[in-house]
Amino acid sequence: MSTTLRKSVTPWLFTLPALACIVFILIVPVLSGVRLSFFEYAMRDFAAGRDPVFIGLDNFRILFSSANFQASIRVTLVFVSSVVVFELLLGLILALLMEGGIKGLRLFRTLFILPIMIAPVVVGLIWRFMYHPSFGILNYFLLRLGLDPIPWLHSSEWALRSVIIADVWQWTPFVFLILLAGLQGVSKDLIEAGIVDGCSYLQNLFFVKLPSIASIIAVAAILRLIDAFRSLVVIYVMTYGGPGVSTEVMSLHLYKTAFMAQRLGRAAAIAVILLAILIALSSVLVVRTLRTERK
Repeated sequence: MSTTLRKSVTPWLFTLPALACIVFILIVPVLSGVRLSFFEYAMRDFAAGRDPVFIGLDNFRILFSSANFQASIRVTLVFVSSVVVFELLLGLILALLMEGGIKGLRLFRTLFILPIMIAPVVVGLIWRFMYHPSFGILNYFLLRLGLDPIPWLHSSEWALRSVIIADVWQWTPFVFLILLAGLQGVSKDLIEAGIVDGCSYLQNLFFVKLPSIASIIAVAAILRLIDAFRSLVVIYVMTYGGPGVSTEVMSLHLYKTAFMAQRLGRAAAIAVILLAILIALSSVLVVRTLRTERK
């Protein structure tokens, strides 16, 4: 084998095992799910050993005509947009407050990262107890202040807000750490040049710092978008989608369709729609980030 051929083949030999794992673990299940979305297949069919029945796009037609599925889309969009916006804003504010290397920054980082390390089931239980109408700590403080208790998880008006608060509490530290690292990597020369030119703090922020970390903000937004669309465990533990369907996001609707209604084909169709939404949103953010960097 010639030296040139060996150099061109060697990298592929090293990456081949990783590529095989990606294909086996990621691509094959996705393609299988897409295929299953065109079939009628239930748990009882699987137990009886019957083959799936091809029904084309019927699963998608049924879903888009279903009031519950339409409600789950609305709830998901409200939930995702709310948590991503609040987490980015709060994470950026915290990062700006601590970018200067304040005393005890390591301790603050450790404290802030604790919510991320807690298991989602535990997070759901913690907030469920805190929201409890009788002995929850939040209603206790409201009563001490002379205010009426709030039915946090038992009201359609408050349930989704309560779930959003729990998610923001858990994942704002993640955004904070990413943005803090980005801000600390901004060239000090650019900031000092702005100060010398008479820029105020806000001008330096909007014209120097934020443009410098625009790609990092986009990455944080993409990561949180993807994860928020997949949110299931915390909502399942806190409300199980209730009251009614006021907190039933698409991932929870998928779970109920697959394991409660036992409609595997229809659940696969929900997964395909969810995947399409994630790809579309992520692509838009990636394209905009690339355009910003080119400028």
